[in-house]
Amino acid sequence: MAHTPVSPPGHPGPFERFSAIPAAQGMYNPRFEKDACGLAMVATLRGTAGHDIVTNALDALRHLEHRGAVGSDAGTGDGAGIITQIPDAFLRAVAGFELPPVGQYAVGMAFLPLDEAAREAEKAAIGRIAIDEGLRVLGWREVPTDPEHLGTLAREAAPAFEQLFVASENRDASGTPLAGIALDRQTFRLRKRAERELGSYFPSLSSRTLVYKGMVTTLQLEPFYPDLSDERFATKLALVHSRYSTNTFPSWPLAQPFRMIAHNGEINTVQGNRNWMRARQSQLSSEALGELRPLFPIVSEGASDSASFDEVVELLTLAGRSLPHAIMMMVPEAWENQTDMDPARRAFYDYHSALMEPWDGPAALVFTDGTLVGATLDRNGLRPGRFLVTDDGLVVLASEIGVLDIPADKVVRKGRLRPGRMFLIDTAEGRIIEDDEIKTQLAAAEPYGEWVAQNRLELEDLPPREHVVHTAASVTRRQRTFGYTEEEVRILITPMAKNGAEPLGAMGSDTPIAVLSERPRLIFDYFTQAFAQVTNPPLDSIREEVVTSMRLGLGPERNLLDATPEHARQIVLDFPVIDNDELAKIVRLGAEDGTRRTHILKGLYRFDRGPQAMEERLAELCGEADAAIAAGAQFLVLSDRDSNKDLAPIPSLLMLSAVHHHLIRQETRMQVGLIVETGDAREVHHAALLLGYGASAINPYLAMETAEQLVATGMIAGIAASR
Repeated sequence: MAHTPVSPPGHPGPFERFSAIPAAQGMYNPRFEKDACGLAMVATLRGTAGHDIVTNALDALRHLEHRGAVGSDAGTGDGAGIITQIPDAFLRAVAGFELPPVGQYAVGMAFLPLDEAAREAEKAAIGRIAIDEGLRVLGWREVPTDPEHLGTLAREAAPAFEQLFVASENRDASGTPLAGIALDRQTFRLRKRAERELGSYFPSLSSRTLVYKGMVTTLQLEPFYPDLSDERFATKLALVHSRYSTNTFPSWPLAQPFRMIAHNGEINTVQGNRNWMRARQSQLSSEALGELRPLFPIVSEGASDSASFDEVVELLTLAGRSLPHAIMMMVPEAWENQTDMDPARRAFYDYHSALMEPWDGPAALVFTDGTLVGATLDRNGLRPGRFLVTDDGLVVLASEIGVLDIPADKVVRKGRLRPGRMFLIDTAEGRIIEDDEIKTQLAAAEPYGEWVAQNRLELEDLPPREHVVHTAASVTRRQRTFGYTEEEVRILITPMAKNGAEPLGAMGSDTPIAVLSERPRLIFDYFTQAFAQVTNPPLDSIREEVVTSMRLGLGPERNLLDATPEHARQIVLDFPVIDNDELAKIVRLGAEDGTRRTHILKGLYRFDRGPQAMEERLAELCGEADAAIAAGAQFLVLSDRDSNKDLAPIPSLLMLSAVHHHLIRQETRMQVGLIVETGDAREVHHAALLLGYGASAINPYLAMETAEQLVATGMIAGIAASR
């Protein structure tokens, strides 16, 4: 759908307003915001909504006070909130205007400017976007609040609170106005465009759920929002959340729950997840959602890890997948090394691994779409979650037991969340859906096993290639070119070649950090591990093999919002670091029409012309990549081989990042797999950086050839050179 932005760019983003978060400065950057929190889910199996669910949920929230944080003024909370079904009877009584039947109208809280003129202007602009998206504004309602309960910092950052009511001007095949998820697809477009064009923030805008949240403590939420105390406010389900922002600042928009989820934990992979979502935008297409470009970026700037996760869950569900399906895609259980897993379920995970990488890290998640409500843990089970069911159909799940005082004789079932398992309730049917039932049903929805078997290529199954052995003189010359030292060969490469594991040392490093060093350093040395990677215990891929895997797909990726057999058409690598013979297999891979599917880009520049020549060569590489993709290439090899006294190698990390980000800007990154053939990478840290900056696979050819020479010269005994 064509549209004209209703406001010029330059406004603050939706997560920058109504916040105590400062701008990026010095070593602080708000994009590293993380949450660690308490959460609870309360639902009923009786089939009828009631205010008792709200009361119980708020009571549970108050018992999670110790899991939230309070500011220095002792009255500002890091955030708390609640999400419920639409309380139709309550809204009809307080809206002040007529509402269509339940499901045929959407309502959502809006955080608006305090200045009256600015607020009215923003509301008018939102109204114009609504008309453009086929929606009719039914009215606005001022939400009663009691700011006396807020701390000073929260009060200074607080917005004005109003609820927007809209209905669809469009009708379905039977002539009925759009309702439910069809209406939510329209309100999604309205909300996203308001965020992008106006900087507006809606905690929710839906025909199925309603969110009340803010920069409050668990004890302040109900008195601040008197709506929540009204007996007419009824629901079958509720999620509550108490936020503890780790080394970060509080914010009204970053309080949870978000629109579909609440999260306790930390998504360690979030930076990569966000970057790949940005790259995937060029491929996204959905008949259900219409033209998506006005809604980009899907993942908002300034959002927390939990907020970004929520935005992607919402996109997947509105585009046609069920909520459990979306959660299984984003937080898959440990399937790769589970030998006793049902083959159909394994095929489901295997297929979807070609569509999206996991959002990984310690995570307990509760989620809802207004009918289904559930919870899951990450594949390692690194966050707690316990549940109980009473004889009158009350279900309570929380970060810990005891959030509600329930007599033991009323409890008919209790248990804990398990790693990768899902706990799901269908409030319409009034029953708990077990993990096996959910996953068996989803795994049988499509012939995923057939799709994988017919389209997937295993690297080990490709035709073998002749092994090339390089002379000792050739290896030594190139070691000098790439700055290898005798210490690196002896302490790093020799143990890795001999034992197949990274060498460990206990004394640390007393060399100056790269930025302060007076000696030339590799570009890799200017990077260090992120905070979460250091503070969380690292996973041991040997001892914890059942929950870890380095398996990945190499090749083009297709539209995330669709599912076809062609989505599985990739080469599968068991490990992202490949040897010279494995690279040769990929280089010689032919297309069905006989043309080469792999194109090699040479990362060499004229040494005598200095840095200017390197810069020019990087620009040329980007142009060559564009031409190769236009000619049908599916794999690009960025290579620094064949350097000599005239041609110097471009640092592989610089070469990779230049081409990777260029292709993202050109919206072609997902059409190819990037392989780095490099002589400068020889440490695990180097490989991790290359993978983090966009490589699909790495061939550290000189490290491999150095190891081969160590075997040939007897420096490593008891192992064949070919291995």
